[in-house]
Parts: sequence; structure tokens; C-alpha cells
Amino acid sequence: MDIYAAVASRRAVRAFTDEPVPRAVLERVLTAAAHAPSGGNLQPWHLRVLTGAPLAELKKRAAERAAAGDPGDEREYRMYPPEVKPPYAERRSAAAAQRFGALGIERGDAAGRRAAVADNWACFGAPCLLLAYIDRDMGAAQWADLGMYLQTVMLLLRAEGLDSCPQMAWSVYRRTVAEVAAPRPEWVLFAGVSIGFADPSVPYPRTGRAPLAETVTFVDGS
Repeated sequence: MDIYAAVASRRAVRAFTDEPVPRAVLERVLTAAAHAPSGGNLQPWHLRVLTGAPLAELKKRAAERAAAGDPGDEREYRMYPPEVKPPYAERRSAAAAQRFGALGIERGDAAGRRAAVADNWACFGAPCLLLAYIDRDMGAAQWADLGMYLQTVMLLLRAEGLDSCPQMAWSVYRRTVAEVAAPRPEWVLFAGVSIGFADPSVPYPRTGRAPLAETVTFVDGS
């Protein structure tokens, strides 16, 4: 698979089979992903990769919190600005409508939406979860480096025929995650990435993207 095909086919998959992800493939992907750029070559990412019994235990504990209506731990970073202005608010609303619509969940179905969100903590059925941490004293530039690293990981997974779903949702129950993953106290959990083979029996429309002219301006003197 060439890089354009990997970019075009990468999506946030929310339905996986239980087929195991080979350890050798994960090691190959993560070894190659270390070549992702980072300012000053800081490489500010710290990973935990969970499979098997540890992942099953994490899913169980997180599901129990979700079922109890637990709103989650205090935030260590802000997912979105306090007020999301246009055009970003419209893009987020459109993506949510498309996602829930594909699941047959209507706008006013609060219980259905909660159940769909709770699927995050089951990794959407994926047999592997990558947890991405960063030192809490790092700045915005290093968080950007972490994002570039995770994108590199996800594209390499596509090249291996695997799929993924990046999930900031895991930071909501970060204390429960820490009980299983045992991160260092100076680390902040940014996100999890569920990894596995997409379940082809579950249809899911691709989220649209803004046209080039809406996000890019060529300054070329013409």
C-alpha cells in the first residue's frame, strides 16, 4: 500500500473483529514510527500497549464506571475550547450527526448516544489498545509532536492491513487506566488508539472533509 492509499483509507474504525494483532507487526510499526519528526528530536511520547488479560481488565473496569454514570476524572487537558466557533462547530455537529445516524440513533435519543459513547471503553471490540502519554511539563509544540507520531503509527498500521481508532475518550477515565497501565506519575494520558482488523459486516460512512479552498491559501504572487 502506498502512502496516498494509506492516507485515503485511514479512518476511525468503530467496529473490530477479535482477531489478534501479531506482536511482530506491532513492533515493526512502532519501530518505524519512531522516525516521526519532533522538535529538537525530543521524541516526547511514552506508550503502553495492552492486549490479552490486562486489556480485558481495563475494559471491564471502564465499562463499570460508564454503566454507573460516572462522569469521569478531573480533566488534565481541554479537549475543545470552551466555545467552539464556526466553522469548527458545524464540522463537529455534522460528524456527530453522521456517526449516530449511521447507527440508527436519532438526535433526541440520549440513551442511545450514551451507549454508543460507552463503546469507546470496549475499544469497539479491538484486541489491542495503545495508550499515548506525554510528560506533563511539555509544551504545545511537544503535544503537536505526539500528534504527528500517532498519525505516523496509524498510517503504518494501514500499510500492514490494520485499522485503528484514536480516542481521547480514554483520558476521561485516566485513573482507571493508570490502575492497569501503571504510567509514571509525571505523565499525562493524551489518548488511546484501538488497533485491530475492521469488522466488514458493520457499515460506516466516511466522515467528509472541508474542500481545499476552505483550509488552504496559496501565496504565490500570481
